[in-house]
Amino acid sequence: MRAIWQDDVLAESDRTILVEGVHYFPPESIRPEYFTPSDTRTICPWKGEAAYYSVTVGENVQRDAAWTYPDPLPRARHFKDYMAFWRGIQVVE
Repeated sequence: MRAIWQDDVLAESDRTILVEGVHYFPPESIRPEYFTPSDTRTICPWKGEAAYYSVTVGENVQRDAAWTYPDPLPRARHFKDYMAFWRGIQVVE
């Protein structure tokens, strides 16, 4: 699986975890130069608190387009620190 935005590959892995129809990429597959931490947080009742990242490619910024669970609840520990995408980020095989 690959996460792509603005023709750049943000993450690539054959070990994503599919959760509720969303691919979560392992931490080592993420290209960190594209990501900036955001102050945005959301709460999922079974996963815990999500931390968001904005994605920057060149001069283009997609705010809060990626998220992860750095300290997940017990049922979500198997994808701790894995990253998921939305807001125009394409996830393709």
